[in-house]
Amino acid sequence: MATLQTKPTDKTLEHVPASLFHRIVDSDIYYSFVHSRVTMVSAAVTLIFVCAAIFAPILAPHDVFNPIILNLGDSFTPPLWIDGGKTAFLLGADDQGRDILSTIMYGARISLLVGFASVIFALVVGVTLGLISGYVGGAVDAVIMRIADVQMSFPAVLIALLIDGVARNMLPRDLHDNMAIYVLVFAIGISHWVQFARTVRGSTMVEKDKEYVQAARVIGVRPVLIMIRHVLPNVLGPVLVIATIGLALAITTEATLSFLGVGVPPTEPSLGTLIRIGNDFLFSGQWWITIFPAISLVILVLAVNLLGDWMRDALNPKLQ
Repeated sequence: MATLQTKPTDKTLEHVPASLFHRIVDSDIYYSFVHSRVTMVSAAVTLIFVCAAIFAPILAPHDVFNPIILNLGDSFTPPLWIDGGKTAFLLGADDQGRDILSTIMYGARISLLVGFASVIFALVVGVTLGLISGYVGGAVDAVIMRIADVQMSFPAVLIALLIDGVARNMLPRDLHDNMAIYVLVFAIGISHWVQFARTVRGSTMVEKDKEYVQAARVIGVRPVLIMIRHVLPNVLGPVLVIATIGLALAITTEATLSFLGVGVPPTEPSLGTLIRIGNDFLFSGQWWITIFPAISLVILVLAVNLLGDWMRDALNPKLQ
């Protein structure tokens, strides 16, 4: 006998899971995002900077790292709208004849690379120590938190300067330029792990006394697996907010260190290095060399900060 095929009823269709796209569109976070013009503009600006940094070799009008195409005769060329400006240099040229717009793209590439890498490093260190401190407690918690308290009493820039100086003294001189970015990432990451650790510690202390953690203990799950599988997914919400705001702080710290001359080498200029180079010519009338990189840095940090503020409000149910 042939079997009859029945059409699915409305009740059957109700049990069909919605697609990921529809779940995102129907979420409160998406509603909050599309109804906040400031957040949408900040996200667009951040995306523009990220795309310009990633595709700098393609989008940049000039290759600032190719000495063959550099012409010292183009040095100190003013922006296009000023007398003496050239169409090839929309925002002008620096003391080496490099296009300012191109150097900003390449500089943002290094600044974002250092910022993202240092935030990831700080996140891994902070979340790990915060989980251990909050779950184990006792003497381990006291030692980790006292170290955090001592570090918080010093500015992050001062700690990064100290670590950078120690690392440069320990490394051979011929490795300074090759290891500069790695040392910078380590210095910034170590100076920003405390916020992650303190936040994760507080959330872990709340989560470890809940029923699902106690049930895992009863069935004999190891503490390490409990922290990774059960506690960690439930404490990552605030961590994402801190990571977003920490990205802006990391970019600012990198710019500060590069401005002081202890960041990335001049051969790989970041936004901070460009500002430092242009500062030498600021009072000579070549203001565009430092003003445009400084404006780019301010816009990037402001956009990332505004995104972090939105994420803090959107992920906090008490503010809904």
